[in-house]
Amino acid sequence: MANMETALKETMAIEGAVGVALVDYSSGLALGTLGSSNELDLNVAAAGNTDVVRAKMRTMEMLNLHNETIEDILITLTAQYHLIRPLTHHTSKGIFLYLVLDRQRANLAMARHQIRRIEEHLEI
Repeated sequence: MANMETALKETMAIEGAVGVALVDYSSGLALGTLGSSNELDLNVAAAGNTDVVRAKMRTMEMLNLHNETIEDILITLTAQYHLIRPLTHHTSKGIFLYLVLDRQRANLAMARHQIRRIEEHLEI
């Protein structure tokens, strides 16, 4: 099992990665971040995307989708992809991995595959 620091480094190694955060969506706090960009404050993004995850969870509950889980949430911007992946391991419930990708350099399908593999081995 990978620890948080290893997982953040592996995630930043994904082609096109700009920044990554591991976020507790009950509090909105980033447990760890990695990446540098003048355009992206990962702590602000972590807090804001907590609202996205909470809203989707509420919507699924209202739709009685109790047997479904969120694999990932994709937000497509002009120059970036924002990928949110709630963690499913029993030790990491309530946490999501947030990855920002540069659209010009990233392969979205490959990034989704790699982040799934990283999530499977991450233990908080």
